[in-house]
Amino acid sequence: MNYQITTLPNGMRVASEFLAGVESVAVAVSVGTGARYESEAENGISHLLEHMAFKGTKTRTARDIAEIFDAIGGQLNAYTSMELTVYYAKVLKQNVALAVDVLADIMQNSIFEEDELTREKEVIIQEIAMHHDTPDDLIVDYFDGTAFANQPLGRSILSTQEKVSSYSRADLQAYMAAHYRPQRMVLTAAGNIQHADFVALVERFFTMPKIENGKTFETAKYMGGDNRVTADFEQLHLLIGLPAVSMHSVDYYALQLYTTILGGGMSSRLFQEVREKRGLAYTVYAMASAYEDVGIMSVYAAASPDKAAELSAVLCEQIAGMKNDISDSEISRAKNQQKAELLMARENPQTVATWIGRHILLFGEYREAAGIIKKIDAVSKEQLLNLAGQIAGGKLTVSALGDVSGVLPYGELSGKLSSRT
Repeated sequence: MNYQITTLPNGMRVASEFLAGVESVAVAVSVGTGARYESEAENGISHLLEHMAFKGTKTRTARDIAEIFDAIGGQLNAYTSMELTVYYAKVLKQNVALAVDVLADIMQNSIFEEDELTREKEVIIQEIAMHHDTPDDLIVDYFDGTAFANQPLGRSILSTQEKVSSYSRADLQAYMAAHYRPQRMVLTAAGNIQHADFVALVERFFTMPKIENGKTFETAKYMGGDNRVTADFEQLHLLIGLPAVSMHSVDYYALQLYTTILGGGMSSRLFQEVREKRGLAYTVYAMASAYEDVGIMSVYAAASPDKAAELSAVLCEQIAGMKNDISDSEISRAKNQQKAELLMARENPQTVATWIGRHILLFGEYREAAGIIKKIDAVSKEQLLNLAGQIAGGKLTVSALGDVSGVLPYGELSGKLSSRT
């Protein structure tokens, strides 16, 4: 059996999957907290904390940590999402103990030294500025803020320059103490490693005591609405979305297939209609965000402002068209795409290690590839059509950035979604 899991006395889960034919091992610490766990006053602190993880511990400076991984040719990084914060390392198999040691040190002994904190705040402020100079990123903030107005899911993971600047060392320590609990942490490894050896390393280096589980998140409520921001960009950036299903829904895998058929590849409806047939946009695609309690499906396109009316109409017409008919060939192609992406991604130990942690924290179990493939194959045409009808019947969210004057009125776009054509 390649995948195994062990729960330690303090509630921390340790899981691993042996991958044949590789010489490396990826190790990840997945923490069940992210931007949606923050109060409004804490917005952005999860991301700042993630950045500060590599800036020194009681026994290692930031330079020490960097040099350790460079000396062995390893990789060390982290990311923050709405529901998770993940720290990961990828090393050759003989360096796994060192990777676990450093990750444990970061999780248990980070000191958040004041000078390092000041410098890292400036780094994040530059990241925020770059984000605001990138319209295809910025429009997502406007979109989320409209779909989930005045809620954690509607706030930027990066936050604002003012809030990031205001956080102190004590704020970071308090947030970490409240959320980084053993029961909400999963230690995972994937690659050339044996489970018993990995568990022994975790027990050796992670000595966190068992404590109360900590804070949870605010239940989200999809709101929808219209948000158009005039800005001096060459292109109009348009993001249109509708409520979908959560990651716990029986339609979760149907949603992935739906977005693939609608706008997930060169043969997708959006690519063929918007780019190939009409030449309205260079970039057009569909995506789905499924959280623990809600989900959202959206389509994005960037085009010349003089194409705005036709583009906004076509996007809604293509969403509406999904509820009328989906061909067997479209379903077959989408299933093959999904399965190929899954199997090819599994060739990277880092992907597998982070998947295991994410699955355990959010699904309550690791969903191995064979089981996911069965669920993908089990999705029927009827299930897809029912989901398409449900999505098209939801309240619309429209976000436009640039010269927005040509985008059709909100009511007209909503009407196209309810059309039978």
